[in-house]
Amino acid sequence: MNKIILASASPRRQELLTQIGMEFKVIPSGMEEVPQSRQPEDVVMELSKGKAEDVFESLPKEEKEITLVIGADTIVAYKGRIIGKPDSRENAQEILSCLQGGIHQVYTGVTLIWQAGEKISFYEKTDVEMYPMSMEEIKRYVDTGEPVDKAGAYGIQGKGAAYIKEIRGDYNNVVGLPVGRLYQEMKKHFLL
Repeated sequence: MNKIILASASPRRQELLTQIGMEFKVIPSGMEEVPQSRQPEDVVMELSKGKAEDVFESLPKEEKEITLVIGADTIVAYKGRIIGKPDSRENAQEILSCLQGGIHQVYTGVTLIWQAGEKISFYEKTDVEMYPMSMEEIKRYVDTGEPVDKAGAYGIQGKGAAYIKEIRGDYNNVVGLPVGRLYQEMKKHFLL
């Protein structure tokens, strides 16, 4: 592979790839995120595949032969129910009220597509336990603006870290991209 494209505008995913020394270009997918699947692990793999395919198909033929496209999608699930990104202050407060004091799961699906459309998809799941939060703490945190574009209405790599009691699994998965597993999959398929 000569060229790597990240099919995501997420600054967190970009930071994680940069952290492991990967050189890449960003071409965000314009795909509408309307999954057919309902199970969290199936949803993230379906969406990551759609994003990667969208960007890969937009490349000129000669580019496809030398390019690896990485698609990714992250969701939060609580008691089997998918929790999206909040669409308002009130919604962010509702989500955090639900998650506080309990354990939820963060799923990230990743799809790699290269050459003649060869592809692999996988997902990682991480359990996250949050400390109990008072309504005052929730409102104060929401006022920071951090929950706005985050699945589950919090950022573990930011101020939201103050409310995380424990994680079981890959920390980077919660941030938005399981880079250790990604690197190992790339190595296994001779993409590095």
